Amino acid sequence: MTKLDSLTLSVPIIQAPMAGVSTPEMAAAVSNAGALGSIAVGAIDADAARAMIMAVQARTDQPFNVNLFVHPPAHARPKVERDWVEALRPLFAAYGAQPPAALREIYRSFAADDAMLAVLAETRPAVVSFHFGLPDAARIAMLKQAGCLLLATATCLDEALAAREAGIDAVVAQGHEAGGHRGMFDPDAPDACLGTLALTRLLVERSGLPVIAAGGIMDGQGVRAALNLGAVAAQLGTAFIACPESSADDAYRAALFSPAAHHTTITSVISGRPARCLPNSFTAWEASNEAEIPDYPIAYDAGKALNQAAKAMGEDGYGAQWAGQGAPLARSLPAAELIAALVAEMQAA
Repeated sequence: MTKLDSLTLSVPIIQAPMAGVSTPEMAAAVSNAGALGSIAVGAIDADAARAMIMAVQARTDQPFNVNLFVHPPAHARPKVERDWVEALRPLFAAYGAQPPAALREIYRSFAADDAMLAVLAETRPAVVSFHFGLPDAARIAMLKQAGCLLLATATCLDEALAAREAGIDAVVAQGHEAGGHRGMFDPDAPDACLGTLALTRLLVERSGLPVIAAGGIMDGQGVRAALNLGAVAAQLGTAFIACPESSADDAYRAALFSPAAHHTTITSVISGRPARCLPNSFTAWEASNEAEIPDYPIAYDAGKALNQAAKAMGEDGYGAQWAGQGAPLARSLPAAELIAALVAEMQAA
C-alpha cells in the first residue's frame, strides 16, 4: 500500500498523463487495477475536460488524476513568429501545403482558465496535478476545498520547495530521462538536467514532501528501485504508450518499437518548449535551423499544422512522438495486464 496524504493506492504506480496518449479508457483500466490512472486536459477546453472526466468516472469508482498545464501565458512576438513561419515554409512546400498565415496560442494555461477551475470544483477528481508551474493560492485553495490531492512536477529542488510553500501535497521528481515536456517552471532558466536517481534522492531528503519518481522507469525493477530511493510511488508514461487503450496512432507505435527508441532526443521545435521525443524528420531539421522559436504553445500551432500537412502525404516524421530514455523496454500489453506484470516484477525484485 502507498499512502499520499488522503489517498491510498494498492499499487505504487501512477500512469503519467501524457497529452495525446492518455484516454479515459486507459486511466480507468489503470485505476481499476489498483494503480493511479491519469488523463491530460491541458490541451483541451473546459467542456472537453468535463466530458473526459465524466468518461473516466463512468468506468471506475477508483481515484484518478487530472493533469493541467500551468505555463506562463505566451508572449506574442510578431517578428519572431513571422520568421519562424518563413523558416518552416520549405517544409510545408515539400508536402504541397502553405504554413499558417499567423500563429496563435492554442492552449490556455490553467493559471488563467476560470472555466477549467469551475469544472474541477464541480467534478472533484481525487487527484489534480500541475505541469510547467504552480497555480495561484486562490486556485489551490479552491481545489483543496473540493477535496483534491494536489501534485506538481519538479525538475530541481527549488521547484519542489516552491511546491511545498504553495501547499502542494506531493511532488513528481521528473528526471531528465523522462519523455514529453520538461516540467521546469522557467524554460529559459538553466536546466541542471538532473537524472531520476539523483533528483529523487535529493527531493526525498530536502523537499519535505512525498516524492513520486518519474523518468526512464519501464518495469517493476525500476519501480522497486524508485521505492528504494525513498519515493512513495513511481510515475510511468512511455510504458503505457503501446497499450491498446492509448490514443497513440500506428506510426507512433511503430516508431516506439523501431531503432529510434534507442536515441530519444530533447527538442523545442515541435512545441516551443523542451521535450524528449523519438527522433524524426522534424528533429533532424532542427540541427540546420537558425530561426528563433516562438513561445510555447504558439510554436505548437505551426508544428501541428506541419504534421497534419505531412501526414496527408503519407509522411509521419513531424509528429509529437514523446518518449523517454527507457523506450527500448516498451511492450504492448493492455493496461491492466501491464500493471499486473509490473507488480509481479516488483515482487520478484
